[in-house]
Amino acid sequence: MHIMKAIRIKLWQDLVNYKKPTSFQLKETYPLPPYSTVIGMVHTMCGFTSYHPMEISIQGKYFSKVNDLYTRYEFKNGMKYEKSRHQLEVGEYGVGRGIATAELLVDVELLLHIVPEDQSLIEEIAQAFEVPQEYPSLGRREDIATIQEVKVVQIREVEAEDDICLDRDYGAYVPSSILGKLTFTPDMHSNIGRNDMLGTRYLLTDKYELVNRGTAKAPKMYRNWSKKDVFYTTSILVSEEDEFFLDEDGKPVFLEFA
Repeated sequence: MHIMKAIRIKLWQDLVNYKKPTSFQLKETYPLPPYSTVIGMVHTMCGFTSYHPMEISIQGKYFSKVNDLYTRYEFKNGMKYEKSRHQLEVGEYGVGRGIATAELLVDVELLLHIVPEDQSLIEEIAQAFEVPQEYPSLGRREDIATIQEVKVVQIREVEAEDDICLDRDYGAYVPSSILGKLTFTPDMHSNIGRNDMLGTRYLLTDKYELVNRGTAKAPKMYRNWSKKDVFYTTSILVSEEDEFFLDEDGKPVFLEFA
């Protein structure tokens, strides 16, 4: 049986974009922040200068979506300024300026469980969120997060005594490796069978390592990302007698520990 400590953080955001890396003309957003975004926020808040391994559970909800216009700047490396082509001249180089559209989530509420591999970091991470040294943001730099709760909780793998569901209107990223421990109920009053609708599948960035694809004398460093296969769903039921991770307040936690 796994027993560990985690930092549970509840936060709220007004308008936010968790950008999908493959979207350009319309800067689309994920329904919840990817793992790498949350891990990056933790490292920034704590002032970590090297990577600290951690597992993250992400769940939450939003009220609606809107589209917003923003100014976009484009340039090509080494392209000289041409008056007929570029709107801005920077030195001798040309920069194009135009408008684009970003998809924003409205009134976002998140519940995060942060489980550092080094459990001695629990208090340091909790303190960084309880007394932030700078304003916390998640998503874009301007997407300020209001921290509503920081609590150190104990997580254990238990046999559920009663059926356990997500909080009302909440969705969660569920790693595909733990799908067998869950029942999906898209509509408790419909004729759709359980597990017939799992949700939306994503490959989300998790962490990266720097890889040199150049030479020793002329290094070219690239980020080699590892990705996590997950389903985003809003209809989850942990059935009675199933074994699953819960925190001390009975909140489900979506972790991949074997």
